[in-house]
Formats: sequence, structure tokens, C-alpha cells
Amino acid sequence: MEFIACTPDAHADAILDIFNEAIVNSTALYDYQPRPRESMDGWFRTKQANGFPVIGAVDAQGALLGFASYGSFRAWPAYKYSVEHSVYVHKDHRGKGLGLLLMQRLIAAARQRQVHVMVGGIDMTNRGSIALHEKLGFTHSGTIMQAGFKFGRWLDLGFFQLVLDTPEHPVDG
Repeated sequence: MEFIACTPDAHADAILDIFNEAIVNSTALYDYQPRPRESMDGWFRTKQANGFPVIGAVDAQGALLGFASYGSFRAWPAYKYSVEHSVYVHKDHRGKGLGLLLMQRLIAAARQRQVHVMVGGIDMTNRGSIALHEKLGFTHSGTIMQAGFKFGRWLDLGFFQLVLDTPEHPVDG
């Protein structure tokens, strides 16, 4: 297995497949319908324009096993040191520690880019993701009860955060 920077040409379709499987079969994404291929163009453009990493894990044949990324937490300038992240592992490769390895690399990338707070929004029934985040030092910072409705039930959205020791010299503006 190798960790790489994902690119639109090489990985958009595989990322979309992972997203769409999660949409259809889980509460990892609060979407109802699979996303169209065109959605990946804007997704990657936003990542590239803002210098947000998309870290992938690939097997020896180059197949994407999972990925982790982050984006803006909120749009206002004072949130510039905070990001909201996500990590997704292909359904055939879950439970093997890949999420942990991807998140470790994403945390390292966040430190390198002077991020201060990483936030993960996790469905409160997703015990695996919660355990992963807690293992990495994330703390539960609050839950929005009944924030979503999917599969005929209300979904509680928990927020988990990791405060990093960066940036060394934060600035206003």
C-alpha cells in the first residue's frame, strides 16, 4: 500500500464510487441520492484552489482503497485556522486500520499547513468513526440532536475536534 496525493484525472471516479456507496448504504453522508460525476469537478477545484489535501491510499495496482481530506470549517475569515475533515474507506477495506493511517497523514498535513483545529461531523450511531477519532485524540465537543433525517429516522450529528499545536504565530486578518 502507498499513500498519494489524489488527482481528479486518476481518482475522481474512485472517490465518487466511495462517496456514493456511503450515501446509499450508511449515514456517513447525509445525502439521499448518489452524486453525479460532474460533482467531482467542483469538489476537486475547491480543494485545489484552497490548498486542501486529498490523501489517498492505493494498492499495488493503483486502486484507491480510501481517502482523507479537509475543507473550510466555516466561510468567515476568523475561522481560517479551522477545518472540517472527512475520511472514507472503500467498503471492501474497512476494519483493517486504513482509516487510522489516512487520518494520521491528514493530521500531519494539517500541522504542516498551520491548521489549529480539525473538526469532524460524525453521525452518533457511527461507533467505528467515533472510536477512530477518539483513538487519535479527538474530543466530543457537542451534538446537534435530530440534525438530519434519513432512512426513516432522525439522525444526531456529533462534532469531534482535535486542537493542534499550530500555528506558532496566529495573526488576525
